[in-house]
Amino acid sequence: MLEMKRFVCNPLQENCYVVSDETRQCVVIDCGAFYEEEHAAIVKYLRDGNLTPCHLLVTHGHFDHNFGNEALYKEFGLQPELCGEDADLVLHLADQTLKFFGVEAVGRQQPPVGRLLKHGDTISFGSHVLEVLQTPGHSQGSCLFYCQTEQVVFTGDTLFRMSIGRTDFPESSWEAMEHSLQTVVTRLPAETRVLPGHGPESTIADELRYNPYLRS
Repeated sequence: MLEMKRFVCNPLQENCYVVSDETRQCVVIDCGAFYEEEHAAIVKYLRDGNLTPCHLLVTHGHFDHNFGNEALYKEFGLQPELCGEDADLVLHLADQTLKFFGVEAVGRQQPPVGRLLKHGDTISFGSHVLEVLQTPGHSQGSCLFYCQTEQVVFTGDTLFRMSIGRTDFPESSWEAMEHSLQTVVTRLPAETRVLPGHGPESTIADELRYNPYLRS
């Protein structure tokens, strides 16, 4: 059975998840930890729980989901694993923060990118497997991490509770987002728990019923 710990990080209130099972192996999804106390809280949780982090997974390359990559690389040697279309984004974090906030992420260096993911790839840890489902739209390399056995999906900024991610960035596309929602998201089982990149969790059933972007 999966244990999922959420850390709300940085000024944009991004959700970072540590996902573990009975083997004490785990993955970290979207480490947006910006402040030192946020880094420390995640590392303490891993250490106190005797957890072995096996993967640092990234739903997309935007800065607020990747601030903490350097800290996890230094502590555990983890390299961010993400879809190749966003590899360039994640390597230019300082450019993103300068563009959106008007300030530089001084002293922040992204670690080298690890495995480049694609649709249908699987990530194994402990006794569980996550499937990569590519959902371009919010960014070209956006993806979901779906655990069929536990009926849970980590949606990044593709799907929020009763909303979806923005599509007005240069690397975004409303047409691609609409296609991803209709061909990937709406086909997930209704009972699937949705753990998004910002805000509270939901279910696919609730999103199909109430989310205006998914209702036909």
